[in-house]
Amino acid sequence: MSINKILIANRGEIACRLIRTCKALGLATVAVYSEADGEAMHVAMADEAIPIGPAPPAKSYLVHENLLQAAQTSGAEAIHPGYGFLAENPRFAEAVEAAGLTWIGPRAKTIEDMGDKERARDIAKGSHVPVLPGSPRFPMGDLSGIEHAAEVIGYPLLVKAAAGGGGIGMRMVESAEGLLAQGESTQTQAERSFGDGTVYLESFIPNARHIEVQVFGFGDGGGVHLYDRDCSVQRRFQKIIEEAPAASIPKRECHAMRNAALELVAHGRYRGAGTVEFIYDCDTNRFYFLEMNTRIQVEHAVTEMITGIDLVAWQIALAAGSFEPPAQGDIKANGTAIECRIYAERPEKNFLPSPGEITHLRMPQATDGLRIDTGVREGDKITPYYDPMIAKLIVAGEDRGAAIEGVVAALDKTEIEGLSTNVEFLRAVFRDPIFRGSPPTTGYIETGTYK
Repeated sequence: MSINKILIANRGEIACRLIRTCKALGLATVAVYSEADGEAMHVAMADEAIPIGPAPPAKSYLVHENLLQAAQTSGAEAIHPGYGFLAENPRFAEAVEAAGLTWIGPRAKTIEDMGDKERARDIAKGSHVPVLPGSPRFPMGDLSGIEHAAEVIGYPLLVKAAAGGGGIGMRMVESAEGLLAQGESTQTQAERSFGDGTVYLESFIPNARHIEVQVFGFGDGGGVHLYDRDCSVQRRFQKIIEEAPAASIPKRECHAMRNAALELVAHGRYRGAGTVEFIYDCDTNRFYFLEMNTRIQVEHAVTEMITGIDLVAWQIALAAGSFEPPAQGDIKANGTAIECRIYAERPEKNFLPSPGEITHLRMPQATDGLRIDTGVREGDKITPYYDPMIAKLIVAGEDRGAAIEGVVAALDKTEIEGLSTNVEFLRAVFRDPIFRGSPPTTGYIETGTYK
């Protein structure tokens, strides 16, 4: 099939990033925008732009009908969802294809299966991928049996939304005291965020690293991995620093995780870009399946930096039927890449968002070893309606130490005024001897060693 024009069903940094690849491929792009985004960077970059509703996502970026109408009005043949919003909504994927358009992403059935965390765990078990001890699901308003399930699993544990993602709908429980309250709170948050209040319990590993494997499936059972990433530096279960490849993990375990990820690709005849996430127990050197994200990830850029592969270009080629599957041996990883996310937020206030106008913005010049992905310019506003990410700094070096020094240098050249950001927090982290010495665990931010 031929794809000449793509509608970008997203905004901000990821929309701009998708448009750049489309332009490089000679493809026309259609941006969509809410009333808050009329002057946004992604609107200016696209070949044409169509309004889709008021500022709240539920009235614009999450409205299937508005996006499909924009695609049909513009003559776009395909829709790329990016990440977030409707990227992992199986009903939207079905609606796109029912409208005669090309969906640039995995099959709707795959999105649905992997979006249900309990079902994903069952699929992982069926593929002989190790999973953490967990419980059955508990529907909204029903927590009967949760105390017994917790006793079987043991403390500490996590209460997790079955339909969750992006670190939302997840609470840690250290003892039986407060279990029911945390269960109810997680159900309420899950219902509000995902329209599904179902939760389940999962064992929590205190001394752990968050490792993920980038995969690309061909849709016929074949596929390749593009190595792994360490995403352990998180606040509120949300990633802020990512490294590729994951350092200081024994080769045997690295190979095993990559192979486990490919087992899932083969089992589900996975199509396109995806990420298989694992929790790695530093005390036992064992890993366990967490989830599979059926989309391009925020942190995909670090993988692109070490492999030289444009994952979005691969996605488009696969959707268009022009993709030539590579051999695993043809994919090489060179050096180390590190990404840090710059947010409009207050680290001293538990990383609360800090919306406002960017009155001054200066960032270092991009080079072969420095990539800057952003969706804002000086004078733009970070609104309370959307994710407050300002930019991603991605730095490549011959090894982890060189990449860290590159990030420090880039952060020192970054100036943002008009609102609060996490730039000083990031500078402190990258200068912290603990962080510089070895990749930290998921509890790093709570330890406070970077202060």
